[in-house]
Amino acid sequence: MAQQVWCLSFRQPYAGLVLDGLKTVESRWRPVLAPLENQTLGIHIAQRDWEGGEWREALSGLMGMNQVQIQELLTSGDRFGRGVVAGLVDVGGTWECPPTLQGAELQELEQAALLIGLQEKHLTRLSNPRWLKAPLSARGGRDLWTVEIPPELLP
Repeated sequence: MAQQVWCLSFRQPYAGLVLDGLKTVESRWRPVLAPLENQTLGIHIAQRDWEGGEWREALSGLMGMNQVQIQELLTSGDRFGRGVVAGLVDVGGTWECPPTLQGAELQELEQAALLIGLQEKHLTRLSNPRWLKAPLSARGGRDLWTVEIPPELLP
């Protein structure tokens, strides 16, 4: 029986970084994922790339990766191409990052989100990432939408 899950579109490289387990905190300006706490979320890979280079800074600076390691991650994240549901992740709690947060606690969150400047954003813990056995072609949506994942694609 197909599994129906909520789905959210991520731009690359963030979709791959979530599914490869490096990005464990999602940040959004609105608490989009709050209603999905303790549920499974489908990760859709958007057609367009993320426009900033913060992720590259976070990987090389905060995570200490070299260019070869970063390129391997990007290649892994692009294994299924674009415009597809590529995997699943479990959704944890959502909270708003305080505007006053700084120091080690902020740096730890920025490393988990692979993004800097998290103050006043809604953060959600992500865990247990898994790639589907094959990509499921799907048109992305603006916020959350549902998708039916056939059993033969489930990890």
